[in-house]
Amino acid sequence: QAQLVESGGGLVQAGGSLTLSCAASARIFSRYVMGWFRQAPGKEREFVAMGSWRGGSPSYADSVKGRFTVSRDNTNYTVSLQMNNLKPEDTAVYYCAADLSVPMFRLGRGMDYWGKGTLVTVSS
Repeated sequence: QAQLVESGGGLVQAGGSLTLSCAASARIFSRYVMGWFRQAPGKEREFVAMGSWRGGSPSYADSVKGRFTVSRDNTNYTVSLQMNNLKPEDTAVYYCAADLSVPMFRLGRGMDYWGKGTLVTVSS
């Protein structure tokens, strides 16, 4: 049974918006910091955003700061990624991830859980 399930990917024109969602179990949502990574064709997977955790602030990659917003829904155990002003270079498979380590999260190594990914394509 999948522990993290992403949804919301699709095709959008440059300048448009999309919202991705990641559904988790109550156990994962309450115990793990969650966020998003992406992997563009021919490139390595990279950190995108980390949700707030226990009073801390969300964290973003410089490339998406000011355009993307990550949020947690404590009622539905989901983490969302609101993406505005999308650019062709945002085209990638977006992965939800969960890990116990906040300091190590941005590195994306040895993560406890990964989703299967959802494709976002931004046309110019």
